[in-house]
Amino acid sequence: MNKTSLRYFEEEDILHLMISDEDEKNSIEISPNITAELNEKNELIGVEIIGASPFLRDSLLESVQAKLLQLSQKAA
Repeated sequence: MNKTSLRYFEEEDILHLMISDEDEKNSIEISPNITAELNEKNELIGVEIIGASPFLRDSLLESVQAKLLQLSQKAA
């Protein structure tokens, strides 16, 4: 059964996104502090982000700045 859940561990600043409740059989480091969790068929079942607060802040800030730049260029 697939069940999506999101858990944040404040003390460790770890964000854990589960897109399936299957058992983890393997994992791959996508980039430093970001790990993809895989099932026995090597399908994505979850993502773990260590140092989630600065990662999300910086990612969101970058996305918002890019969108604002696009909007300002269209208005010009």
